[in-house]
Parts: sequence; structure tokens; C-alpha cells
Amino acid sequence: MHFGIIGSGSWATALAKILTDNKFPINWWIRNEAIIKHLQTRHHNPNYISSVYFDGYLLSLSNEVSKVIADSDYIVVAVPSAYIVETLKGLDKDVFKNKKIISAVKGILPQENLLLNDYLSKNFNMALMDYFTVMGPCHAEEVAAEKLSYLTFSGADETLAQKIASNFTTEYISTIVNNDVYGVQYAAVLKNIYALGAGIAHGLEYGDNFLSVFIANCADEMAGFLRKVGISHIEVGIHDQQDPGSHKKNANYAASVYLGDLLVTCYSLFSRNRTFGNMIGKGYSVTSAMLELNMVAEGYNASKCIYQVNKKIKADLPIAEAIYRILWENVKVGDTFKQIENLLV
Repeated sequence: MHFGIIGSGSWATALAKILTDNKFPINWWIRNEAIIKHLQTRHHNPNYISSVYFDGYLLSLSNEVSKVIADSDYIVVAVPSAYIVETLKGLDKDVFKNKKIISAVKGILPQENLLLNDYLSKNFNMALMDYFTVMGPCHAEEVAAEKLSYLTFSGADETLAQKIASNFTTEYISTIVNNDVYGVQYAAVLKNIYALGAGIAHGLEYGDNFLSVFIANCADEMAGFLRKVGISHIEVGIHDQQDPGSHKKNANYAASVYLGDLLVTCYSLFSRNRTFGNMIGKGYSVTSAMLELNMVAEGYNASKCIYQVNKKIKADLPIAEAIYRILWENVKVGDTFKQIENLLV
């Protein structure tokens, strides 16, 4: 397998670490020439998880995205959703022919309110069978520290998804496979919105008791949305089958990629969405919070995208819609959370 990585942020760097720890050479697209030179000479990314050092012999670095795609069979896309369209702009419509895409994107492309697989299908003739996702819960900082983390790989072709996952398995990464390509992506989008809300609650000085009830209601709201878009296997406590050898349960909504990722993103100090929300709760403007964070909080654009998408789906999303109004309609944060208080059960 020849792997390529598109992106140079913390998550892209963490995925590069996992693959190179398994001794896979990688083709790595990095827009910034200064970062490329730093990696070539100093062997670490100066801007993100800089504690990770790379074997230079395993890195083929380029600022030409078309070259990285051409030289790779499996292409990991780890660019924030807002920058996908710009990154792929100008590429030939057949550039992904005979390639497999592994999406590490945890957002909706805001230009068209599309998940990455739908955007690639529309613009690059990408078949769903050639598309896979890699989702958490897994913070880049804990990958850097080699703390045990879990990654879920989803694909319509589960056999190939399992093969791909095996290349990311290490002593500090456990991998899980399912075929819920749409469900895991929508769950990743929604959990970022709710984590931003959890951060707002913290900034407003709500306590742990409120936060636990808030997150529990977010989980219920997320499950309702997934059910509305046709995702199955989301009933907690119900499993379709069990492996007779390992007795490992078949995943449901309580699994790591759904509820687990929601919990860690809402609670962890590593969560940029929680951090962003915390600033909003403390009175920062959206613009000021963005400048202070200096990283993309996917929940910001996601809140508007889901608001637009849900006009057609018509799921009951009062919490997500309240967060959208705070971020995009400039409603009063404290008053809006007072309204949320009365919604929680």
C-alpha cells in the first residue's frame, strides 16, 4: 500500500506518525514550504504536535497535491472541511480513478453543505465503494503521547476497511471496523457542535451536574437525527450479533465512534471545539475566539451546515439550533442557555 496524506495540521500529523511508526513510507502534501523544509531538516512539524519526530527516509514531502495523489494508492484527507474545496480546486475530474480515499474530515463542506463522499461523487466521480472514513475518539495530542486510543474505520467494503485499519494498528492504537459511512460522519459533525455548546456552558460557569445532563440530552438529540437520516444500529443495549469466539459485541450507538467521541470531545481539555465554546461563553466574539484559538473549530461551520441540512431532514434539534443562533445570529448567550435549561430532561 502506498499512502498519501493531504493536510499538515495536528490530526494529519498524528496520522502520519501512526503510519510511519508502522514503517510505511508516506507521500505527504503540505501547503506551506517552510513546514516542508523544517520537516526535512529538523524532522518534526513546527506548528502541530511538535514533540513527534519522523524518520526522514519515510517522508516524501510536496506542496503539489496532484503529485501526492498520483504517487499514492490510499489517500488520507485530513484537511479542515472549510478548506477542502480550495485544496482540490483545479484537479482533473478523474484524478481519483483507481484510488481509495480515507477521510479524516470531521465536518461538512460549508460551500455546499455536503459530506466529503458526496462532494467527491459529485465533482470527481468517486464511487462510495472507494471511500472510507477514519474517526475517533482520538485526540492528536494523545497519539503523540502514545496513550491508548481507538479509531473506527468505516467503509461500504468492510473487508477492505479491515485491511486498511490493520495498517493503522499499533500498541497505542486499537482499530474497529464498521460499514456505517454516513452515520459516523454525521455523528462526528454533530459531536463537534455539542462540544462547542459544552464549552459555552463551562464559560458561563455551569457546573458538572448541568454539563452531564446537557451532554446526555445532546446524545439523545444526535441519535434522533441519525435515525431520521436512516442510520440503523443506534439502540443502546441492543446488539444484532456477538462474535462466538471473542464474545465481542456488534457496535451500536453506545460504541466509541458515536457516544464515545461525543463524550471525549465535550469533556477533554484537548478539544478545540470545547475551547472555542468556552471563549464564547466567557464573552469573546466569534472573531476574537477564532484569532485566539488559531486552529479550526469544526463545530462553528458545522452548526450552520446542520441547520441548513436539517431544513430537509426535519429532526428535532433544539440544542444544535440554539448553538447555531449563538454563533451565527448573535443572540445573547446567557439568555439562550436559560432557554436550553428548560429543554433538558
